[in-house]
Amino acid sequence: MLKRKNSIWIISALIVLLLLSACGQAATTSNTRETTTTRAADTESSTDSTSASDAATTTGAEGETVTYQSDAGEVEVPVDPKRIIDLTAFSTGYFVALDAPVVGATSGAINNKYIKNQLKSEGTTDLGEQPTAEQLISLKPDLIIAYTSMEGLDKLSQIAPVVQLQYGKRNFKDLMLEMGKLTNREAQAKDWISQWEAKINELKPKVLAAVGDRTVSILNPYAKGLFVFGHNYGRGGEILYDEFGLKAPKRAQTEAIDSGTGWASISMEVLPEYAGDIIFTSPWSGDTTDPKIVYDNTVWKNLTAVKEGHVFQLDPTSDTYNDPVSLEGQLKFISDSLLSLK
Repeated sequence: MLKRKNSIWIISALIVLLLLSACGQAATTSNTRETTTTRAADTESSTDSTSASDAATTTGAEGETVTYQSDAGEVEVPVDPKRIIDLTAFSTGYFVALDAPVVGATSGAINNKYIKNQLKSEGTTDLGEQPTAEQLISLKPDLIIAYTSMEGLDKLSQIAPVVQLQYGKRNFKDLMLEMGKLTNREAQAKDWISQWEAKINELKPKVLAAVGDRTVSILNPYAKGLFVFGHNYGRGGEILYDEFGLKAPKRAQTEAIDSGTGWASISMEVLPEYAGDIIFTSPWSGDTTDPKIVYDNTVWKNLTAVKEGHVFQLDPTSDTYNDPVSLEGQLKFISDSLLSLK
């Protein structure tokens, strides 16, 4: 499966039960608080009126919401969310880049080497690949991020407002601006884009000079052959093809880039038609097939890029991501690799 989907159908029934249970507990707590409040009334009566007014203002600010246009329609979200749960994995790095508080994320994001340290220091909970209702409710989120393709979304909205994103609808810069808007950090989002573009403008002339007229491919062996990736599916494609403007082999350009799909599946027999003079590759993270089936094949070994040592290994656990922080890490690896060419 090319696009990671965290199926959350297994939590739907549990959410209803847990919410009903929570309501029961809340009623008991309410009775206890009522008695306590009555006993403490005389003590509280001397509280400074200005302090009380300030507290009311703060509470109002924290509870303030705004209408946000998600990819599945309008949703009321906190103006400044404080406890975000991201169930998409691929969006988590946007919140890290914006310094927006993520209290829970799936294992894919937690294990992404480009953001794992930041998430650890923030105390982000690893929700695994199939989050449970107990996990989500215990984290008390005020905002949940999910893909439009996920199941059980109607149940999630009983926990917190759910913003649905359509995978691949926007390029990473546009999505960065959207996440900035969503988290009340638009200025930070614009600053990141400006700094990113400055880095690209500095590196691009050097990279183009090093690469020259050579073509570049992104190839992943998998169970049935190879995936050829384009400009919008991570693995450095956004940098290689969009930012640096490097050329893909003709068939790869047509089928994985011009088509808009971002990828194509091919067999070993036609590999030479898709293989560039320079190759970025890694085992496919979607299955457990031994990549040596491809890498030890004579067709692979006879490729120009392989013979000339122009093959660079991507990290299958982290380079699939195309969020801002992951892209920063990929930019260094890709530019260093290309500038090392002879």
